[in-house]
Amino acid sequence: MNRNKLDINYQPIAWLGNRVKILDQTRLPSQEAYLETSDYREVITAIKELKVRGAPAIGVAGAYALALGALKIEAKNTSAYLTKLRSIAKAVASARPTARNLSWAVERMEKVARKDKAIERIKSALVSKAVKIHTEEAEATVRLSRFGAVLIKNGSVILTHCNTGPLATTGYGTALGIIIYAHKQGKKVQVYADETRPLLQGARLTAWELKKANIPVTLLTDSMAGYMMKQGKIDCVIVGADRIAVNGDTANKIGTYSLAVLAKENKIPFYVAAPASTFDLSLKSGAEIPIEERNMKEVTHFRGIAVAPGDVSAVNPAFDITPARYITAFITEKGIIKRPFAKGFENIE
Repeated sequence: MNRNKLDINYQPIAWLGNRVKILDQTRLPSQEAYLETSDYREVITAIKELKVRGAPAIGVAGAYALALGALKIEAKNTSAYLTKLRSIAKAVASARPTARNLSWAVERMEKVARKDKAIERIKSALVSKAVKIHTEEAEATVRLSRFGAVLIKNGSVILTHCNTGPLATTGYGTALGIIIYAHKQGKKVQVYADETRPLLQGARLTAWELKKANIPVTLLTDSMAGYMMKQGKIDCVIVGADRIAVNGDTANKIGTYSLAVLAKENKIPFYVAAPASTFDLSLKSGAEIPIEERNMKEVTHFRGIAVAPGDVSAVNPAFDITPARYITAFITEKGIIKRPFAKGFENIE
């Protein structure tokens, strides 16, 4: 296996020179449909509507959105140009508040914009930076997956949550990338994938990606995970992350915290796989991580069909916080970080 090659047969996000092409994840697994646009506002909408999702992937999409916006700004001078660019950057960064990768990518793009005075050179530099962010994030997942595969033994049965493969990262994947990499090494692995309610990213996306990779996968409803652990059928749990605080507290798809507690109770290793771009070392703990509250209709309806009484209310936090004490190790492109986490985090940035 070529360790540096992204040997996947689909591309979630592609830059086409002056426009971006995005695989619409809301239409999977029944249809592989693409959105192609040169309008940054359509990319923002795609992020909000989960047509593109997964922390690393929305970071890449955000960078491309800002590049698209930058190309179309008309201004008489650099000062006016940068003012308009900041407005676009703010709109992009606010598309989804929890994932660190989005604001991280926007901050890197803005930093590039401030390095020049000529508008045309700024535009060119922003496009180049967006492409570089995409390349770096994809390559980071290859290294992350290689490190993480060391933890996977031949014959392992792995539980994962939400979707963390190429769709979520535009590269090899985080938690799912590790599983795919181990499989390509010749290790026999089996995966239990939580459905990941209410939007079923596990059922729709993770199962789809594992099928494409020819890896055995069995779906569970989220509430079955504890039973499977108690039965001794799970060897480890690997999940991704959307933001990680300096103390190791981790935000990830709603339901992750429950899995971590169950894994601890059943003495099962619980791993978090994430690139450096997901770490937010400015935050002291998970209490400072903003949690996105999405429309309650995502709970009461599925693809427009009501699954609850019309007048019932619902809550819909998209993420929860897993305290660091439940996490066995973090897997990054810079290596595996074990306790004490603070020491390992020193090399993240």
